Amino acid sequence: EVQLVESGGGLVQPGGSLRLSCAASGFTFDDYAMSWVRQAPGQERQFVAGINWNGGITYAGSVQGRFTISRDNAKNTVYLQMNSLKPEDTAVYYCAARPLMVVTDAREYNVWGQGTQVTVSS
Repeated sequence: EVQLVESGGGLVQPGGSLRLSCAASGFTFDDYAMSWVRQAPGQERQFVAGINWNGGITYAGSVQGRFTISRDNAKNTVYLQMNSLKPEDTAVYYCAARPLMVVTDAREYNVWGQGTQVTVSS
């Protein structure tokens, strides 16, 4: 069974940090691009960051310099380190996968996790 399971979300104050994890199973993780996509209430899904099968990385401009994506192929896991969080980062964060290369159009991903809530508020 193909599965992505996110963890690490929560409530954090502005300026704080969180680390999200996404554990993958049921497919050849090494051959897939892994991305984080977020969705705020009433808004469309928005690409946040992605890492290609070969380690190439793409960030959305809104998180560049604050967020860091990484992957551990030995553990079939992708991470998103989020620093200097802002209230506008509040959203459900989804892990998504597609073969080989990252794209920024969320509609191109065919494997999704259930999402984890991130709330940035004082």
